[in-house]
Amino acid sequence: QVQLVESGGGLVQAGGSLRLSCTASVRTFSPYAMGWFRQAPGMEREIVGTITWSAGRIYYADSVKGRFTISRDNSKKTVYLQMNSLQPEDTAVYYCAARSNVAFDYNTWGQGTQVTVSH
Repeated sequence: QVQLVESGGGLVQAGGSLRLSCTASVRTFSPYAMGWFRQAPGMEREIVGTITWSAGRIYYADSVKGRFTISRDNSKKTVYLQMNSLQPEDTAVYYCAARSNVAFDYNTWGQGTQVTVSH
């Protein structure tokens, strides 16, 4: 059973940066894709961006394009989310998720990490 462990959240001032990490706790890990999602209080969960594990194809939500960068280190079974120019509207719980090769959606989720951006 794959477990995803996120880290790197915290409190930052507007304009600052944070880097989130998400590591899979299995010996071998080869999903179809990994994704970052976020959920702000009272809001539905939304996609931040995704990356395919093999080819490294990346998608970003319009709201984070040019500010956030997704990357992965296959050898470390880790996906990263570098967040720059953070704004208060980026405040949310951030989740990483994995989509297996046989799934049509993201089917394994991390526990989430809080990101708070102050004015």
